[in-house]
Amino acid sequence: MDAVDKKILNTIQTKFPIVPKPYEAIGKDVGISETEVITRIGNLKKEGIIRRIGATYDPRKLGFVSSLCAAKVPSEKIKKFVDVVNSYSGVTHNYERDNEYNVWFTFIDESMEEVEHTLKEISQKTGVKDIRNLPTVRFFKIRVDFDMEK
Repeated sequence: MDAVDKKILNTIQTKFPIVPKPYEAIGKDVGISETEVITRIGNLKKEGIIRRIGATYDPRKLGFVSSLCAAKVPSEKIKKFVDVVNSYSGVTHNYERDNEYNVWFTFIDESMEEVEHTLKEISQKTGVKDIRNLPTVRFFKIRVDFDMEK
């Protein structure tokens, strides 16, 4: 990854241009062509540095609720459990941890009742009984920007 890639990463994570030709605008900002921007972003995506490019919404402002969920999953059930959890569109993050509660995921839905219903459904599908629902009480921080040019 060179200095130009780092400039592109800084631009797309903090000030992605909302214009008819965003990659052309990024190119002007960093001093390369639109085609070169697209090629470089494609390469960064292939390397796994960029997962996706898209809008991030605030679910609370759209009337949704979110919860951090923790599950105690036996090692022989982890793959099935993770596959079932990941099949729900409201799951935004899912991690295995070295802890008694070894699978943690965030879940967003229309109401806390729907979250509870889904957690019961996950439990029934996987046989995992100990799933904790830790609803969001207050947000402190939900954004991170990495200065790639430091």
